[in-house]
Amino acid sequence: MTTNPPTPQRPAAAPGASAPMAFLSMAPGAAIAVAAKGLTKHFGNFEAVGGIDFDVYEGECFGLLGPNGAGKSTTIRMICCLTGRTAGSLSVLGIPAEPGQRAIKSQLGVVSQEDYLDPALTVRENIEIHGRFYGLSPQVASERAAELLEFMQLDGKAGQQVRALSGGMRRRLVIARALMGRPRLLVLDEPTTGLDPQARILVWRKVRELKAQGVTVLLTTHYMDEAQRLCDRLVVIDHGHILEAGRPRELIERLVGRECLECPDLDAAAAEQLAAALSPEDEAWHEWQGDSWVLFSPNLARILDRWVAAAIAPPLSYRRPAGLEDVFLRLTGRELRD
Repeated sequence: MTTNPPTPQRPAAAPGASAPMAFLSMAPGAAIAVAAKGLTKHFGNFEAVGGIDFDVYEGECFGLLGPNGAGKSTTIRMICCLTGRTAGSLSVLGIPAEPGQRAIKSQLGVVSQEDYLDPALTVRENIEIHGRFYGLSPQVASERAAELLEFMQLDGKAGQQVRALSGGMRRRLVIARALMGRPRLLVLDEPTTGLDPQARILVWRKVRELKAQGVTVLLTTHYMDEAQRLCDRLVVIDHGHILEAGRPRELIERLVGRECLECPDLDAAAAEQLAAALSPEDEAWHEWQGDSWVLFSPNLARILDRWVAAAIAPPLSYRRPAGLEDVFLRLTGRELRD
């Protein structure tokens, strides 16, 4: 019989960090776009989502982060009314979320991992046809398609067939298509996977513009720099349970600190020597990230001064700001997921 994985435990805050911030709304009285309470989904004996609570506020970018198999996709499918919940409550835009709920789906824009574009049609035809699903007249669909193609910098490709587009252009077309119904809630599921840096930056800029227009964005991504740049707030989920929640910078400072020392290609003996040179007063902790030994401490400068004086400083190292990727790895571990 299949057994459910144990509920993961939150790690302690980084030594010297401040106490956890309350997971508050963006502003007093902010309207809630998505409200989940005890949200649960079982597939037979398998618990895909295990009673999670979160709110997404209107006009923010909210991140749902986690490794493969964490429960993100199942949560997204429940929000998009593609599958039902086993227990708990879920409302989207003030409406109870149920499979096929048209009152919700008509106000959603969804960018899925698969683009489902028709390669035999032109760029303009792909987006205009999608407008028909929202009940737009041919004239309105044509006008809106022109606006969105310009918005996503694809107006010069309107007459080309989709098969002629680059991967980045196809992804931008999928985002433009998702905006045809002028959604209140835009769901971005891995929106920049496979894009080159220029295309990623363009997508980030467009997400910020949409937020400025009042669109609520729900983002899943494996790019931690993307989540750190775009998300106002986020949750980290694994094995169907929320491990942490908060604003990116608050999570970084609370769980790993502001900066770290990264020592690439350090051998085990040298790492043991450095670890032995730490004292409890340093409030330090360290870990391996691939081939790099990484040291975290709020007293990093003092540690480095002492090591230099004792001639035990590593031959190759660099200080860098701690980031959301450090948080993610600390919370979810480093083993590969299928």
